[in-house]
Amino acid sequence: MNKFFYIIILSAFFGACTSNTILKKPKNLIPKEEMVDLLTDIFIANGAMSVKNTNLQRNVNYFPFVFEKHKIDTTRFKESNYYYTSRIDDYDEILGEVDKRLKDLKHQYENELKIRDSIKRTKRDSLRKATPYKKFKPNKNIQELQENSLKKEIIE
Repeated sequence: MNKFFYIIILSAFFGACTSNTILKKPKNLIPKEEMVDLLTDIFIANGAMSVKNTNLQRNVNYFPFVFEKHKIDTTRFKESNYYYTSRIDDYDEILGEVDKRLKDLKHQYENELKIRDSIKRTKRDSLRKATPYKKFKPNKNIQELQENSLKKEIIE
């Protein structure tokens, strides 16, 4: 009986905690298509923070560049993101499209790496065929070489 009482209290507590609040649409809401582009770039920028850039620096904050690229300020992004998170179906659709784009970009990057590697391998193989490495094989022994050098000295 005691366990049953605790289960009822906990279920009532968790039921009261859930919120079905849907926020009002902000005046400057970012459209879904643009939000997909923005979130894709944000995920790429987030992943790039741990990778060294061309100046061999890590932990560079690329988010300002993303907002500048899309001509969006952080307040507008936060309001739009908060609105879309209150509408789970829309946000799930946006994140699904972002995931699809990121997978496509990863696949494209892997294909480019394979092409680059095959080009390097082809160049390396063609260089090896053009200039094969030959081991030094003396066809005369040391005594013959000495005798020849002595003969040249006597003749001269």
